Amino acid sequence: MQLNIRRLQESDWKILPTWWEKWNGWKTPDREALPDNGLCGLMVEKGERKILAGFMYTTNSKGAWVEYIISDPEYRENDRQEALELFINAAENILKAQGFKYVLFVGKHKNLINTFEKSGWFVDKTPSYELMKKIN
Repeated sequence: MQLNIRRLQESDWKILPTWWEKWNGWKTPDREALPDNGLCGLMVEKGERKILAGFMYTTNSKGAWVEYIISDPEYRENDRQEALELFINAAENILKAQGFKYVLFVGKHKNLINTFEKSGWFVDKTPSYELMKKIN
C-alpha cells in the first residue's frame, strides 16, 4: 500500500496527543503554540493508518519553520523512513510554492537530523539550546 500525505484536519487531534504521550519524555504542545491552532501541518498515512505528522510555521519574511514532527510510536513498518522523507519533501514544496526561500528545523533526534541532512539541509554541528518562555 502506498503512502499518502495531506493537510492536518481537526479530527487528527484525536490521535496526535496520544502519540506525544507514548513517546518517552515528550509533552503535547499547547495547540495555541502551534501554527493555525495545530492545523497548519501535514499528516502522512498508509491507507487509513496515520503514521507521521508535522507542522509548518510561516512568517512575514522569506523564512519558515518546520517543527513538532511526531510519529505513531507503535508503527514499525519498513516505510517509516520513507514517511519522514515524504513529509520533509512535501513541506519544502508547499513552502516554496508559497514564496518562502528558507526553512528552519530545530531537533535533537539523530534520525530526524540525519534525514534532513540527507535531504540537502545544512546541519550546524555546533551545539545550541532551545529557549522558550510562556509570557502570559
